[in-house]
Amino acid sequence: MTAGESVRGTDSDPVDRVVTLPNALSALRLLGVPVFIWAIATQHDAIALVILMASGITDYLDGKIARHYGLVSRVGQLLDPIADRLYIVTTLVGLAWRDIIPWWVVVVLFAREAFMGVVVLIAKRHGWTGLPVHFIGKAATFNLLYAFPALLMADGDGALATFMRPVGWGFAWWGIVLYWVAGILYAVQLRALIARRGAR
Repeated sequence: MTAGESVRGTDSDPVDRVVTLPNALSALRLLGVPVFIWAIATQHDAIALVILMASGITDYLDGKIARHYGLVSRVGQLLDPIADRLYIVTTLVGLAWRDIIPWWVVVVLFAREAFMGVVVLIAKRHGWTGLPVHFIGKAATFNLLYAFPALLMADGDGALATFMRPVGWGFAWWGIVLYWVAGILYAVQLRALIARRGAR
């Protein structure tokens, strides 16, 4: 592994194409962020739910299509995690502001983002442009994206809210734990790469 070489795994040979179906799906997810912010802030919960569920579905589809048809691109590698993080951040803040989730959940997940920021900075200092997106990281994101609409539906006193409350918190706990596990695995992986280079 030489300086400047990407350490991405399954995405090691991205294409340079910009106009692809996976990139279009990622772009649509990004366009939905401001609409979602408006919906959650003004308590238009039905619209917020539709956007969240559409985000989760398109997040799954863009990765699946990109890998299956060889459409993994550098633009997609940039857009997909940005869209994921924007939805996670805006949803966390929106739900906490609405008192649907406690603020400590926001702090725990933001701390993980700060931790990953340090890991990425260290990787860049050693000449690596990225770390591979592995299954645990994507599983964490899926759990959180499923948890958020469930917790939003749990905001009430009816039968649906009563049913969705444990479902939402189940996904949320799995998402939080896996999010941190993925971050630690990234750090361990980076440390191994640095040690391997130093041993040469």
